[in-house]
Order: sequence, then structure tokens, then C-alpha cells
Amino acid sequence: MRLPTPRAVKRIWVAVALRYWPLARLWYRAWGLRLIGPPGEQIWYFAYGANMHGVTFRDRRGMRPTEWRVGRLPGYRLRFNLDGRPKGRSAPANIHADAHGEVWGVLYRITRRDLVRLNASEGIPGRRYRPIDLAAQDAAGNRLNAVAYIADGKDEDGNPSLRYLTLIREGAREHGLPDHWIASLDEIRHWE
Repeated sequence: MRLPTPRAVKRIWVAVALRYWPLARLWYRAWGLRLIGPPGEQIWYFAYGANMHGVTFRDRRGMRPTEWRVGRLPGYRLRFNLDGRPKGRSAPANIHADAHGEVWGVLYRITRRDLVRLNASEGIPGRRYRPIDLAAQDAAGNRLNAVAYIADGKDEDGNPSLRYLTLIREGAREHGLPDHWIASLDEIRHWE
């Protein structure tokens, strides 16, 4: 008899935790994270990487946002300072505090239960990304409290894969992010 793969075990755990919210809270607490609020509460999630891409977010991640808006995260900058797969290549996106920076992305309105499922697809709780509550703005300048992902990255940035960078660029265009942001994404070199 074959043992289930770690991915299968994780999928089972997520399904059980999503059904029994107190188990999800315990799981998060074991990782030093807090799971606040009821599962049906609506929240904003700020996507700045491949989750801006509609097909990736809806189909691959299984998300069904009730609303989306162009968003901006002041006081941060976009980095590619995490190890990708294979290790040392294909660096995924990350954000880093920078008083003079800004990151443009997509604000999705989802439930806390959806966020837990999204977290699991991003390896949260785990050793890389962690959710962080931030003050974002929509394109009209309205302030919104949002959850984004951040990780402790390396000092030096790497390069994303062409596939990953294409998802980011297509997502930015699909959601109508500002031209200056799309131009800055177009200037990013991909890993070769």
C-alpha cells in the first residue's frame, strides 16, 4: 500500500480545516499565525504577482472573488528575491518595505475561508510567504485594509521565469493597471 504524498495530505488537511473552522485556527496558531474573523467575512486580498492573472487566480487557485479593483500599495516595492524552482532560478515575486516605493496590483474581495484556501495554495502556513495586513488604495485613492503575502527574501534579486513573468504582465494588462507600471514590468529581465 502506498502512502499519500505530502501534497495529498495537505489537500486533505485543508479540506477538513475549511469545513471545521476551529481546526484551521489551531493549525494557524501552531505556526505562530492568527486566523481572525468568521469564515464568511469578506476581506480584500492584494495580488501583485501571478495571482493578478485571472485564469491563474480563478481556475488554478479556485478563487471566486465577488469584486476586484486596480490597487496600489504605497511604501513597498516589487522584488524577485526568493528562491524559485529549481532552487536559485525562476525567482517568485515578493514585496519589500520602501518608504519611496509603490506596488500596483489587483485587489480581490474574497471570504476568509477563500483566503485560507488561497494561503494553502501558496504554502501558508509554512516557511516562505506569510500573510500581512496592509493599507492599500484602489485606483480612486480609497484606503482599503488588505491582506498581501510577504516573505523574508535574500539581499540580491534574481530573475523570474519567462512563464511566471508573462502571467504577471498579462494579469496587469487584463486588469488595466497603469501604463507606467506595465512598462516597468516589461523591463524586468527573465531567467534564461
